[in-house]
Amino acid sequence: MLKKLILVVAIFLVILLALSFGETVFHEVFAWISSLTGLLIRNFGDLYHAAADYLRAHTGKVLLAIILTIPASLWILRSRGEALGRPASQRKIAIVLAIFLGWLGAHRFYLGQVGWGLGMLVICWIFMPLAVVLGLIDAIRYLFMDDDTFATTQLS
Repeated sequence: MLKKLILVVAIFLVILLALSFGETVFHEVFAWISSLTGLLIRNFGDLYHAAADYLRAHTGKVLLAIILTIPASLWILRSRGEALGRPASQRKIAIVLAIFLGWLGAHRFYLGQVGWGLGMLVICWIFMPLAVVLGLIDAIRYLFMDDDTFATTQLS
């Protein structure tokens, strides 16, 4: 059930990014990242305010992304629902989490590596750019691992 929920959230994020692609999203993302390096160190409330400001400015896009996420998710879950339980699928979910939420250690929590996940949160709080880079490194590592290596890495 958790894997299906994560898949739906990932689909929503991809659709929302695709809807925002043609406009000023790159400018906003770079401005947001630069502000995070200075603001997120003080508190996580700034992240909430940035998300709330985006939601106020782009409410229509978010609603459209939600509306498009529902049929896309249902179609994927019906056609590929049984494949989500396989280890390769779990590796793919870990890759998506590492790319989008790796700076928070979400992929480590998903794989059951709570200590590493908490370490990523601490790194995120101390120095955000390092946390982003570490998340992307994990995504690349998982991408080039074979299934057997990933299964043994997941247990350790």
